[in-house]
Amino acid sequence: MTTTRPRTLSTARLTRLHLKYQFLETVRVPMAVFGNLLFPALSMFFFVVPQPYVADDPVASTMAVASLGLFAICSASLFTYGLGVAEDRALPFDPFLRSMPAGPAPRMLARVLNGGIFSLFGIVPLVLIGWLFTAATVTWGQLALGVVVLLVVSVPFVLLGMGIGYSLPAKAALPVVQLVLFPLAFAGGLFMPPQFFPDWLSVVSQATPTRAGRDLLVGALTGADVYAGAWPVLLGWTALFAALTVWAYRRDEGRRFR
Repeated sequence: MTTTRPRTLSTARLTRLHLKYQFLETVRVPMAVFGNLLFPALSMFFFVVPQPYVADDPVASTMAVASLGLFAICSASLFTYGLGVAEDRALPFDPFLRSMPAGPAPRMLARVLNGGIFSLFGIVPLVLIGWLFTAATVTWGQLALGVVVLLVVSVPFVLLGMGIGYSLPAKAALPVVQLVLFPLAFAGGLFMPPQFFPDWLSVVSQATPTRAGRDLLVGALTGADVYAGAWPVLLGWTALFAALTVWAYRRDEGRRFR
């Protein structure tokens, strides 16, 4: 009599499966995608395009696209994963899925990768508006570098969204996401260029992940100088948000089942 051993799937294979189904789960609700893209695109159309001193300046208009592109990333990451994870936790399928022997790593990695994918989606309308209605200009090399930086910059905001989602119920996650998103956006110079900040706010701004991400993205797209602490700040916040996500996941798991 021979016995057949169950096939063991690798972490990479499980991550691809989670990535596929999480992506399909999101795009099956089109408003979940388009809703997060609408505000940055409208902001570009109504507050940048009508201003000739910005729209007709290649550097200023490119910086505006980068800043609002990062806001699109923050918005999509925090709302999709902050609110989405909290809503998933309320469903009976979530505890079953989390009790499977594969562990949490593939599912979490898939969420981070999905965050990168939807970050790319988020900048498409902004790039089109910038290309058609402003003087924003980048080379193919700058565009490729910008895409790489964009994917890296999206990671801490996806992790922050997951940390909020695993920490709070859906009704509490929504206002918390709003309270976190807009102060970070303003402090990071996503709505007003940091050059117009008072000195004290400029110093505080450089310690935020939004300012670090914004300056790195602007530097990749325009060749502008980036302050020395941008990468350490971004990586430090990434590590902090990753720790928050792991802590919130384990805390939630310990409360609901063992």
